[in-house]
Amino acid sequence: VTLFEKCLKNIKKVYTNAEIFDTICNATSERQAEADALSKSSDCMIIIGDKHSSNTCKLFAICKRNCENTFLVETSNDLDLSVVAKAESIGVTAGASTPARIIKEVLDTMSEVIKSSETNDFENFEEMLEESLKSLNTNERVMGVVVGIAPNEVFVDVGRKQAGFIPFDELSAAPINSPEDVVSIGDELELLIMKTNDQEGTIMLSKRRVDAKKGWELLEKAYEAKEIITGVVTEIINGGVIVVANDTRVFIPASQATLSRDEDLAALKGQEVSFRLIEVSQRGRRRKVIGSIKSVLKDEFAEKRAAFWESAEVGKTYTGTVKTLTNYGAFVDLGGVSGMIHISELSWLRIKHPSEVVNVGDTVEVYIKDINDETKKISLGYKKTEDNPWTILETQYPIGTVVNATIVGMTTFGAFANIIPGIDGLIHISQISNKRIEKPQDELSVGQVVEAKITAVDFEKKRVSLSMAALLEDEEPAEEVAADEAAE
Repeated sequence: VTLFEKCLKNIKKVYTNAEIFDTICNATSERQAEADALSKSSDCMIIIGDKHSSNTCKLFAICKRNCENTFLVETSNDLDLSVVAKAESIGVTAGASTPARIIKEVLDTMSEVIKSSETNDFENFEEMLEESLKSLNTNERVMGVVVGIAPNEVFVDVGRKQAGFIPFDELSAAPINSPEDVVSIGDELELLIMKTNDQEGTIMLSKRRVDAKKGWELLEKAYEAKEIITGVVTEIINGGVIVVANDTRVFIPASQATLSRDEDLAALKGQEVSFRLIEVSQRGRRRKVIGSIKSVLKDEFAEKRAAFWESAEVGKTYTGTVKTLTNYGAFVDLGGVSGMIHISELSWLRIKHPSEVVNVGDTVEVYIKDINDETKKISLGYKKTEDNPWTILETQYPIGTVVNATIVGMTTFGAFANIIPGIDGLIHISQISNKRIEKPQDELSVGQVVEAKITAVDFEKKRVSLSMAALLEDEEPAEEVAADEAAE
């Protein structure tokens, strides 16, 4: 039983739902495929590495199938120089963890044999040797091609024996959900070497840091030119927000994040914003970048305000946003300029507070009722003529119309009844019944729905007269009918 199988057994005991992927890394898989192809076209194959290494032994087994003269060597002392001297084409590969100095030692020995045999290809071999052993130093930039993507890292071929990989955190300065948000198979990337591990045969790389360096250079130019930059707000922190632009983190103080101090910074998270840089400096490795969203917003506000006053006129209609409410009205942002809808202009009905009609954040259609040229104050209208209850009454309820009206009030001379929202009519005491009554309460009560006829309308004085008796005038009083029957 292998160590891997033992590990699998223990894992399944603890995590019963675990999914096991019995695979090898892309770099190892590619190395084996390349060795397989190389061994098919070579007279001799040299495998350099530890004879106890599973990786190296696998390479030896693959090559041995295709090339009879395949040798596994740990050092140059293990080389069969006579075979090397006779071979016309020699393939060389090494295990991922084989130290570069051992590979160089073996290849140097082989090159001496090849040189002494006066092989014409010696110079080409020497060039390839130097290229293959070129050192990869920390903080050096290299070009790499994406060959594999895992949830937590990206595998990259940098043209060396070491397997290159980019940790998830080194892919991007901006928040991402998966590596696929940034790279795809086959992408060619410029990367920074963070760490080389010859023992494991790996190179840890960073895309984020190369992008940040390039981004820093762009930000410096933008700062000098006072250009407007765009970026995405990624964090809300104490004292401000963080914006990522050109793969560089930019701090925006709270005082520079919004147009007014009372706005909620949390609303900015995830939003793309425009800003200017107000400070860019560097001391040693420490960089300081501060920006201002407010600077751009102020310019935009001034432009909108100027454009508004150029075309503003009484009667013109606008679509705006309700910004604040007071007891006497609602203030609406028209785009750089605010106007007020007085509470009396919000509804044809009587209301106690503007919130009965509109709320902060509502989009409303308004028109300019008046402009004070000296104070630049704007009075807005909101009520629509077609919603005027008196207009509705005139068009839909002509004199003679019978309506169901609700009693809403009593006086000594009659009762008031609501016809439609916003309009009450008077039923005079003489029009309540076809018989004499002492007071309206004798026949009616508040809340009662009665049938009445519209008998008169004074639109100038806003008065409506109703009659219940008019609907009873064709009926004789009950006392008179009883008297007539007795006489008979």
